[in-house]
Amino acid sequence: MVTTQLPTLLYRAEQVRQGEQRAARAASLEMYQLMVRAGEAVFSLLSQRYPQCRSILICCGGGNNGGDGYVVARLALECGMQVRLWQLGDANRLTGDAVRARDAWLAAGGQITSPQSQVPDDVDMVVDALLGTGLSGRVREDCALLIAQLNRTDKPVFAVDVPSGLCADTGAVLGTAIRAEATVTFIGLKQGLCTGQASQYCGQLYFAGLGVEHTFTNCTAPSAYRVDHDVVQRCLPPRGRTAHKGDHGRVLCVGGDLGMAGAIRLASEASARSGAGLTAVITQSDNVLSIVTARPEIMVQGWQDKAHEIRQRLDWADVIVLGPGLGQSDWSKALVFHFEDTDKKMVMDADGLNLLALSPDYKNNRIITPHPGEAARLLGWTVAAVEADRFTAVRQLQQKFGGVVVLKGAGTLIDDGRQCWICTAGNPGMATGGMGDVLSGIIGALAAQGLSLLEAACTGVWLHSTAADLCACDGERGMLASDLFPYLRQLVNPR
Repeated sequence: MVTTQLPTLLYRAEQVRQGEQRAARAASLEMYQLMVRAGEAVFSLLSQRYPQCRSILICCGGGNNGGDGYVVARLALECGMQVRLWQLGDANRLTGDAVRARDAWLAAGGQITSPQSQVPDDVDMVVDALLGTGLSGRVREDCALLIAQLNRTDKPVFAVDVPSGLCADTGAVLGTAIRAEATVTFIGLKQGLCTGQASQYCGQLYFAGLGVEHTFTNCTAPSAYRVDHDVVQRCLPPRGRTAHKGDHGRVLCVGGDLGMAGAIRLASEASARSGAGLTAVITQSDNVLSIVTARPEIMVQGWQDKAHEIRQRLDWADVIVLGPGLGQSDWSKALVFHFEDTDKKMVMDADGLNLLALSPDYKNNRIITPHPGEAARLLGWTVAAVEADRFTAVRQLQQKFGGVVVLKGAGTLIDDGRQCWICTAGNPGMATGGMGDVLSGIIGALAAQGLSLLEAACTGVWLHSTAADLCACDGERGMLASDLFPYLRQLVNPR
């Protein structure tokens, strides 16, 4: 069965290559039978998505991904479609199961041709079966030219297993990659299809287990996990009927230098909207009136240089959210100094991270939430290096700074040094000011309500992204961070 319901367990490409062989043996299947099943899954989905398709172009490479393409071509031909098959490279040099698929195509009356200078006008759609998951270096020139041609066509392109040129382990583009309208991947969900640049290239992502997915998962340990609705259901049970505000935690949000009151206001309201029993703010005195006027439920305190005021609020709080609108002024640095040695749970974001980059330390009582630019400063890398391998970047951040790391971006990653989680919710409308401040407040509130740091990070990221997806039903462009609050309240009360 082919489905858009993605598994929660994710794998590296090599794990899938080895695990599918073990699963096939356990099920007494030849690997060629899995290739046929893969081709059947692709063709079944094509027939559903494009029922008017009468002419199809299949582009095959030299490996098993190309073999899958030959199976799709044969099935299309047998159903009466006009099928053209372009083979990149010499079809006589195919090996293994791809040879059997090629020979079955030829026996059915199919023909093999080399790629032409342009996609024929009468083709209704294109199937990409060029490179698959085995690619490790940059795409070769001949393949890059063909990919560029397919990306220029106005025909829908459907990718088999992974868009050619996209790294199945990292989600990075290896020089160039197919921009598919849809991708169907097999047996084990490859982790690179869920983060980085993958969303730009995969289109709608489908999964087909080929009848061996349960055997595969029983014999293959995942490399990462996908956050889904079940996490929220586990972490946010219904409240007791006798609950009171003291049962649900006290969050202290710290930040808001001059001119940046909005950031700390968004973080503190997100905390309150996510169920914290009490939320307080320490900020510049000039910000107090605007925050209290906008949200009187939040306790706001201006601060200049009195240490005892900080100590009182620190003793009061269960969780500290440090960084939204903090700035890097002398006021900011003096304020941060009072929180350096606390053992309270902490969420650190924004300028809190920029100050951390200047004075790195390792702590296990905090969650840090960098975007790729902040991650690059924390690691001493370039942004391009972070985005080229987000999995390595998030683990390096955790090993350097401790606790839990949330590496934001398309396919946000959450890592505690033992497990890595991926959130596939979210949309481009979130690329606007204040979204990170809202996320920090959400995570802080969840930690205050008794969730572990990892649970708070995973659940908070999912709530934040899913609220944005609900909000985007009215359009992505023009979405504001505060627009998420009504949807957030719905989501923190799961039914």
